[in-house]
Order: sequence, then C-alpha cells, then structure tokens
Amino acid sequence: MRLDGAVALVTGASSGIGAATAAALATAGASLLLSGRDEARLAEVAARTGGTALGGDLAVPGGGAALAEQALAAAPAAARGGVDILVNNAGLGWAGPFGAIPAAKVTELATVNLAAPIELTRLLVPGMAERGRGGVAFVSSIAGVTGVRGEAVYAATKAGLVAFAESLAYEVAGRGVTVSVIVPGVIDTPFFSRRGTPYRRARPAPIPAGRVAAAIVSALEHDRPVVYVPGWLRFPAWLHGTAPAAFRALAARFGDPGY
Repeated sequence: MRLDGAVALVTGASSGIGAATAAALATAGASLLLSGRDEARLAEVAARTGGTALGGDLAVPGGGAALAEQALAAAPAAARGGVDILVNNAGLGWAGPFGAIPAAKVTELATVNLAAPIELTRLLVPGMAERGRGGVAFVSSIAGVTGVRGEAVYAATKAGLVAFAESLAYEVAGRGVTVSVIVPGVIDTPFFSRRGTPYRRARPAPIPAGRVAAAIVSALEHDRPVVYVPGWLRFPAWLHGTAPAAFRALAARFGDPGY
C-alpha cells in the first residue's frame, strides 16, 4: 500500500522497535499516532517524527478500546476519520522457570501482547475494509514460532498473534487490507532489561531495531505476509515445522536461547 499520507498508529512507540518504526514511517510520509507507556520518551519520539502522542496503558482493562477511540478522534480530517495503518508492536517479556512466573504477570503478558492487539484490530480494521485501504502489521517473535525454554507464556502470546493474523488475512482478503507478521529474533532494545533477565548468549548477536522497522515498512508497502528478521530465521522456523523431532534434538543439544 502507499504510505505517503497514510495515518499510522504504532503501539509501543516510546522506544526500541516502535520508536524506530515511527521514524521509518515518518520518512515514508505517514502521519503518526504514537502510543507507549513511557510518556516522556513518547513525547520525544513524537517531537522527532512529527507524530501525535497518545496516552494510555494497554495493560489495563479496556486499554485497547480506549486507545482505538483516541486514535480515531486524533486522525487528521484528511484521513476521513480513520486509521490506515496499525502496527501492533507493544509487547512485554518475562523469563525464568514456568512455575516462578506470578499470576499477575501472566495476565499482563496475555493482555498487552495478545488481547490488546486483537481489540485494536477489531475496532480499527473494519473501517479500513470499508474504505478499501489499510494495512496491519503484527510484531511477533521467533519464540512464537519455535517456542523458547524459560519463556513459555511470552512464546504463547506471540504464537497467538501469528494465528490471529493468518486468520484475519483470510477474512479481509480482497477488501484492500493487507496483513503482515514480522518475526524478529534477538533485537538490541530495552526488552531484555525490562523482562528482568539479560540476554546472555554471544550468538546470535542482537541486531539493531532499525532493521525490524525497515522490515515492517517493506511488508506494509509490498504486502508481505510473513517477514523474518534476520532472514536466516526462516531455517529454524522451517525445520521446526517440517521436522519437529530433529528441531527438538538440536535445541536440546545446543541449549536454550539464553534466558
């Protein structure tokens, strides 16, 4: 789809992949509506990209619906009152033995990583379909494709995004709305410090958030359903799907991705 002049809502835009995506979309000519928990950093990103900062917390009940309402109210009149692009990027992590994760954290991950993107999509995509123009990008994770030791809940929420996105794509096919899933690996963002456990492996080395942002923009522009960042992640994903026993044997031999 054409990004120049489109109205784009980016969640998790105060840092990391979201901030980089905001910059990339601004360069492509999109008008930005930006959401994030850190209001001070979000304001900085909005000022840098010419976007509009929207307050709110996707972790609270009704957070997704409240953000959708704000976005529709803030959309420029030239956009006919609608949001053309939705980048569901906001996400939280937690790492450690499954039995140690607090119940409240399970709820928080499920709400922010899965329920809120579904709610935003439910409220914004029908308008895109009515106008015959729009794009939705879901930022998942390789953890949601292959599973990751020590991150069972996080992986489950990201796998849910993949399944939801594919089902949504079937439903909006032929209505002018594109659906893309971005599957990042290890990205150099504050994610690991915020989840409470640092990334300890030397390889694969974290890559810049800008590479994921570029993949999101490219997926929206060229209607790419699934994009792995970096591209070599297609191989473990393929092996996991075609030869799960071999994949598990290799995972057991080489260890977990490093929680």
